[in-house]
Amino acid sequence: MPDRHASAAKASPNTAPNTAESGPNPGAGPCLDRVPVLIPLPLPGAYDYLVARDQPLHPGDVVRVPLGRREMAGVVWDRPTDAEPADLPASRLKSVLSRYDIPPFPAIQRRFLDWVADYTMTSPGAVLRMALSVPAALDPPRPVAAYRLSAEVPSAKLTAPRQRVLAELADGPARPLAELARAAGVSPSVIKGLCALGLVESVALPPRSAFAAPDHARPGPILSADQAAAAEALIENLAGGFAVTVLDGVTGSGKTEVYFEAMAAALARGRQVLVLLPEIALSAQWLERFAERFGVAPAVWHSELTATQRRATWRAVAHGEARVVVGARSALFLPFAELGLIVIDEEHDAAFKQEEGVVYHARDMAVVRAQLGTFPIVLVSATPSLESVVNADAGRYARLHLPDRHGGAQMPAVTLVDLRRDKPQRVEGVGQGWLSPPLRQAVAETLATGEQTMLFLNRRGYAPLTLCRACGHRLQCPQCTTWLVEHRLAGRLQCHHCGHQAAIPAACPACQAEGALAACGPGVERLAEEVAALFPEARTTVMASDTVTGPSAAAALLAAVAAREIDIVIGTQIVAKGHHFPYLTLVGVVDADLGLFGGDLRAAERTHQLLCQVAGRAGRAAHAGRVFLQTVEPTHPVMQALASGERDRFLDLEIEGRTRAGLPPFGRLAALILSDPDADRLDAVCRALARAVPHVEGIDVLGPAPAPFAILRGRHRRRFLLKARRGLRLQPFLRRWLAAVRVPSQVRLQVDIDPYSFL
Repeated sequence: MPDRHASAAKASPNTAPNTAESGPNPGAGPCLDRVPVLIPLPLPGAYDYLVARDQPLHPGDVVRVPLGRREMAGVVWDRPTDAEPADLPASRLKSVLSRYDIPPFPAIQRRFLDWVADYTMTSPGAVLRMALSVPAALDPPRPVAAYRLSAEVPSAKLTAPRQRVLAELADGPARPLAELARAAGVSPSVIKGLCALGLVESVALPPRSAFAAPDHARPGPILSADQAAAAEALIENLAGGFAVTVLDGVTGSGKTEVYFEAMAAALARGRQVLVLLPEIALSAQWLERFAERFGVAPAVWHSELTATQRRATWRAVAHGEARVVVGARSALFLPFAELGLIVIDEEHDAAFKQEEGVVYHARDMAVVRAQLGTFPIVLVSATPSLESVVNADAGRYARLHLPDRHGGAQMPAVTLVDLRRDKPQRVEGVGQGWLSPPLRQAVAETLATGEQTMLFLNRRGYAPLTLCRACGHRLQCPQCTTWLVEHRLAGRLQCHHCGHQAAIPAACPACQAEGALAACGPGVERLAEEVAALFPEARTTVMASDTVTGPSAAAALLAAVAAREIDIVIGTQIVAKGHHFPYLTLVGVVDADLGLFGGDLRAAERTHQLLCQVAGRAGRAAHAGRVFLQTVEPTHPVMQALASGERDRFLDLEIEGRTRAGLPPFGRLAALILSDPDADRLDAVCRALARAVPHVEGIDVLGPAPAPFAILRGRHRRRFLLKARRGLRLQPFLRRWLAAVRVPSQVRLQVDIDPYSFL
């Protein structure tokens, strides 16, 4: 995790003086100045442009500039105090074309973007592209055509529909066509007919804001004593500047209602609020709770928005009209005018780490954003990340704990099912089963009482591997070193990494044996097939990222579960994301060991977090909950911690192990990932890099080695891993190292500071 006390990064050294600091420039003429403009492209820094001195520009102004044969939006940037003036003659510079009529990027936003670029070793323009992600939002929206009375109503008799229109307009302002037609109960043609008679005229109105202000004074639910104390502590932080607070509470303890109180207080102070969620497309219940608490819907930001919605939301954030934004990790880079509070819900979730393009962790960057803006940030989780736990134990973060479920609900009883003893049996008409006898019996008992069951298996599709019984051939992706996953419902094989798809063949591609291909291992589709055979009367549904395709589909499915229209939910990790179902009393984890091994330093921590979150879906209301974890490693510390509820004991073991190994958060890691379609050229570059490694005490470089996914999307991949003691900055070392080797343009090089994925 980045040092939260680090200073903001400096801009690129080739940045030119800004208008406020520049005097007359030889060759620029008496009426022109130079300004540095950062363009949202992966370029090394800002470019100089000319601007008329009687129309000055200032840092943060968003402008339109020529770039080659194109015209692009850019932002007037700041000049570092130690930058040398550009020596390019003014005769070779182009002029700024225009300034967009939108609020300038605040100084804190510019400092933040520079900080992210420096920390992630990415070009500032690439980071700016995340903030200027909606170029269409820079242009003002079209005015709205509205209608109002233009003359006295004549004594001649008018039709009833026309009279209704005039009556609607008699004592009110101009109204948009659709709204007026709806209010008067007429078609738009009636209103246009009145225009032709000269009785009504059309006027242009500025567009209305799409976002109503949340009512911060609207009363919320009655909080428990623990909730009220936690809420009061968060509210006090709003007056004290920068602070990081870990809101740690068991599943179902009402953490959301606690930070809603802090949000209300921030809104009362006139500040904007940002809430980051790991799966915004699946947050229908959160949005409903927000609307119930504040009377309106928040602004949302995620990849499923239409272009029109993105444009309206971006502008509303920049103008300060969107007071609360809830979004995925990219929402952190929106140009907030008055940001005063950030909440990271499920802060432990790996979805906050972006692995491509600008590689960053949204939780860590949000802490930096709050520090630069001198306002508080709240990290919320029932299973906080080890980094946050260590920071809280060291006093760098405050910690608030909610030990009990809200409303007197009890934590579910957890049973470990040893699959070595209670082996799943075959199912007639299906074949090998995957539900152990104890779990089968528990599902039958739950169905008999009219309550709901959730079966969790973190594998999409029908089977993760298809092989030939005759020759042993395995169906592999032609572009990646991964097996093709069978999706039987869609009738296809698919690679979950590059997206390659193929029809399920009738014969083995290697030996041509017909009927010899066998599905190996279970996915959620195969589990659903078993459940349908065992419990034919049960109403079941599958929740996975390829079956729940967007916010509307997710909302409909969650509503069906809440309405008790579903008896058994079969899902992947998306079912663990904070959903509340009062009648869901049984959770069965089909393969609790999945993800527990494999060389990832966070494997045990992630497994504990995921299973704890899944288990937390059971028994959240008046009905007691049960959890069955099927495992072949019942003595593993993760399984023992889940069965006993002794989370802190497990965390102590994790801390002890990572301390001994010098691994995060007690050491620093960085990864260098190189890829190229040509393996020989890639290996030559890797050898050159290996020879050029600087010798610095406290930093070890491991590799190069083939990445676990040695081929991905047709590109061969190699990795270096840097390991350093805590407190050392790896960026200067990496810059010195990479400057010593020329990397061909065909070789793609990615730097990952604080890696989360080791694939």
